[in-house]
Amino acid sequence: MKKNIFLNFISGIVALLAFAFSASAQSVPLPTNVGLPSGSLTGVISNFTSWILGIFGFLAIISFIVSGIMYFLSIGDDKRQEKAKNQMTWSIMGVMIGLVGLVVVYAVDALLRGTSGF
Repeated sequence: MKKNIFLNFISGIVALLAFAFSASAQSVPLPTNVGLPSGSLTGVISNFTSWILGIFGFLAIISFIVSGIMYFLSIGDDKRQEKAKNQMTWSIMGVMIGLVGLVVVYAVDALLRGTSGF
C-alpha cells in the first residue's frame, strides 16, 4: 500500500514537471508590472526544483548524521542500535532519491531544451 502511494506520488511529480517544462517551451509572455519574477517560466521552475532538492538533500544528510550519533551513543543496547541502523538505511535512501531527482530534473531540462549535456 505504501509502495503504491509512493510510486503514484513520484509519477505525479514527474508528470507535473514534464507538463510544466513542455508548457514553458512555448514561451508565453508574462505581464511585467505585477511583481512576478522577471525570468522565464522554465528558469523559475528550475530554480524552485533545485531549491526543493537542496532542502531535501540537506535534511537527508542531517538525518544521516543524527543516526550516526544515535548509533554511537547506543553502546550495548541492541534495540537502539537496530533503530539507528534502520534510520541510517532510510537516510541513505533519501540521499539517493534526492540525487536521482536532481539527475531527472537536469535530464528532462536537457531533453526539452534539445541539448546533450548539463
